[in-house]
Amino acid sequence: MRGSIHPDISSKAPAIARAAAILRLLGRSETPLGVHPIARELGLVPSTCLYTLRALAAEELVAFDPETKRYALDAGILTLARHWLQRDTFSNLAQPLLDRISQQHQVTTLGVRIAGLDPIVVVAMAQSGRTLQLSARIGSRFPALISATGRCVAAFGGHADAEIEAHFHRLRWDTPPSFESWQREVAETRSRGWAVDTGNYIAGVTVAAAPVRKDTQPPSHALVAIGVGTAMRDGLAALRRDLVAASRSLSTRLGSESRFATTPIQPVTNARN
Repeated sequence: MRGSIHPDISSKAPAIARAAAILRLLGRSETPLGVHPIARELGLVPSTCLYTLRALAAEELVAFDPETKRYALDAGILTLARHWLQRDTFSNLAQPLLDRISQQHQVTTLGVRIAGLDPIVVVAMAQSGRTLQLSARIGSRFPALISATGRCVAAFGGHADAEIEAHFHRLRWDTPPSFESWQREVAETRSRGWAVDTGNYIAGVTVAAAPVRKDTQPPSHALVAIGVGTAMRDGLAALRRDLVAASRSLSTRLGSESRFATTPIQPVTNARN
């Protein structure tokens, strides 16, 4: 799936933000990168980029090849990731649910972490094995308000309208909805407990999402299903039921049972994008 974004390097801790941006870029790259390509991609001064890379190499988070003069992620990243994965209850609980939904409905499924209006992060995923599928890597980041997940964030996150609107106008869609129509869809998401994006984010792609939240707190995670073509849309009602049931189960297992809207779910044929 497209949409991964660079973090804001002009933060209150620029050195940390630069280091994080470099690590994410190296993680996305299929091949090692030199100083100048990294600096150009992230908008950094080459000397500053080199200083940061050397510091990361000293901590064994990146490796330097003296022959090619290029950098890649090093094994130190695995130590950090292993500790996080061992403590990530959500990913461990969500994976079998994602696997089952993916296989049953022939879609790509994701588990994403939500942290306010910061970018959402993919922490679990499953694919059915079909030839034509979209995929996202573990660790991929997407704007918080994009697609179906974004409607869940806006509906249940408790954010101020002005803050939401400011973030909304920075989003990039294939078929952008107006802010007014998107607000109506957010209201529908709030009443029915799930969201769907039919071709707004990526043309020809349907995305459904259900929030994972403790009681009435903002969602901490969401379950997402992604499909291509009419088969996904035709099976959306059954997929929605399984997705919502899985999100309720996770909400209960991660904490106290979430409160989901009890109003009847509108027929899928009447659902907005």
